[in-house]
Order: sequence, then C-alpha cells, then structure tokens
Amino acid sequence: MKKVHTRDLVPGMITAEDVFNYNDSLLLPKGSVLTDDLITRLEFYSIVGVAISDDTSCLSPGEPEPSTYSERIRQSVEFIIFKKHFYENLDTLKNVMNDVASRHLAIDTASMLSWAGQIVPDDMTSLRVFDMLQNLRDEDDSTFIHSLNVALIANIFGKWLGYPQEEIETLTLCGLLHDIGKLKIPPQIIKKPVKLTDLEYEIVKTHTLEGFNLLKDQDVSERIKKSALMHHERCDKSGYPSGLNAACIDDYAKIIAIADVYDAMTSQRVYRGPLCPFKVISIFEEDGFQKYAPQFLLPFLERIVETYMNHTVLLSDGTEGEIVMINRNALSKPMIKSGDRYISLADMHGLTIESLL
Repeated sequence: MKKVHTRDLVPGMITAEDVFNYNDSLLLPKGSVLTDDLITRLEFYSIVGVAISDDTSCLSPGEPEPSTYSERIRQSVEFIIFKKHFYENLDTLKNVMNDVASRHLAIDTASMLSWAGQIVPDDMTSLRVFDMLQNLRDEDDSTFIHSLNVALIANIFGKWLGYPQEEIETLTLCGLLHDIGKLKIPPQIIKKPVKLTDLEYEIVKTHTLEGFNLLKDQDVSERIKKSALMHHERCDKSGYPSGLNAACIDDYAKIIAIADVYDAMTSQRVYRGPLCPFKVISIFEEDGFQKYAPQFLLPFLERIVETYMNHTVLLSDGTEGEIVMINRNALSKPMIKSGDRYISLADMHGLTIESLL
C-alpha cells in the first residue's frame, strides 16, 4: 500500500482502503479502479491523498500482464508517479535554461533544488531511482532530459560518496547546468541523426566554453561553473577544451563527467538504442580508470552493479538467468544462475550480458 497525492493519481490505480469525505460519507470503497471521473470526484471533495494498492499495474483493459521486470516497473504506481513528476519538472528546467541562455536572467538555485527534489520521493532508495531512470531510456532524449538525468545521478552519487547535504545540492546543480552551453549550438547539429563531420564536432565541443561564459557572471558556486567548463576533460589529458591533467580538473567536474557519460551511453540516441548498463560498465573497465578518477569511478560502478543484483538478464548466447553474485575483479561479469546451472561470466570468454529483462 502506498499513499498517493490526489494530483498524482492516474486511471487504473486501485484503492487500498475505503475513501471518505469530510463528514465520513463513503466516496469510494476499497478495491475501486480509478477512472478520470472518479479522480475528478476526489478532487471535488478536496481529498488530499488516497491509499493505493501496491499490486496496481495501471494496465489498460485487455492488456496482458507484465512478463518482465522492466514491464512491471513501467506499469507500477511508483513509476507512473515518477514519470509524471519528471516531465513536469523537465518543463521548468527548459524554461530556466532558456531564460539563462537567451535572456541572461539570474539563476534561482534554491528554486531549482526545490523542484528537482520533487521528482524523487523521500522514501525512494537510490537503487530504486536507477530502476526508474533505466525505464525512461526509450523516451525521446534531449539536452534537457539528459541534464535532469545527470542531476539525479549526481545527487545519488554524492550520497554514495557520503557527502554532506550542501555538497550533494551543489552536485545536483552541477548536473542540471553542466550542458547549458549546448543551447548555444545550432539544434540541427545537436539533433543530427548521423555521424557529425569534423567541423560539426568541433562546434559541439565549444559547448563547454559557451556554458562557462553563460554562468561566469551568475551568483552560483564556482564548482558549477567549473563543471560546465571541465566535464569533458579527462585525467589522461585526452579531453577538451584544455586537455587538462587529473590534478587540474575540479573534483565535481570529475564526478559529473562519469554521470554524464553513463547517462549518455545508457540513453536512447537518434542514431542508436540505449546500451545495456553492463556494456557501459565493460567500456569503463577497459580504459575508464585512465580517463576518469578511480576514487570516484570504482565506487560508482560497484554501486551500479549492486542495483542489478537478482535481476533477470539475457546473455549473448540467448541464455536467460539471474544475477546472483558480483565479481569485484570484473564488475561487468557477475555470476549468473540459469535454472540449476551457475555461469561465471569471468570464466566464459566472449559471453556477456546482452540486455536486462
């Protein structure tokens, strides 16, 4: 059972308790399937919130029961509410970023933190947030969606690192504003569905300097400005715009760099589908510890893998199984249980996790 604010109710949810009005007259009995008319009735009687059954899946009539973990997530009350809040606050982020980029209005960081915090309920665990984000991956992507994703990931990242609340809030703002410079790049380049030309790529790379220039006179933390400027710098000096080494890159920019790349690779793109998180982890393992700060990358990857413990996955040979043990020496190659068989991916050359089920 979950208490849901009336504004977040959607058709298909099922009441877990009787609902009474102000003079204790029954409005809806337990087990009622909500419709638009019933939700309007609750609003008419100023009902603040309703207890909703955890078994609610928000299925349309005749729609088959969900068969995979992802389907169950997408049809859950929790996901429906998360998605609703995500897109409501996405519109706010668009307005803020466009106002800064085109009208040079002042940034109200307190307001930004307030509405960003509305997306994730207080009782939602960090690992559950990744479940929610992972199941938004086939939604239309944009600079704004990516920025909101990175902010939520950075917020969780800061908690995993044990940072105090003030620093977590600064990291969240770094995520929200790290790509603001892309609003200065021609949209036909940002949204181009095929490989960019060398010239177009050089234009895209200027978004870090453009972002810094938009933020440099704003009354925000220097770390937010540095994250916009440095989130494409790499510890091995292979990044841009300045080819800095690890010692010269701000720690918050190092954290945002990891969150930025993780979200970019696990998100839908106009030229490809989202990559499986374990493929992304494998890519990080191959050369990430040279490019990204190990003191941040390793705990991030470990916690990401923990997110998917007990998940059902599809292997590259077509086998389905459940992740039952993490391999700390090869995070992208956990132990899989398929029927009565245990498969150590670290010992099976060429066998990988293809997708989450």
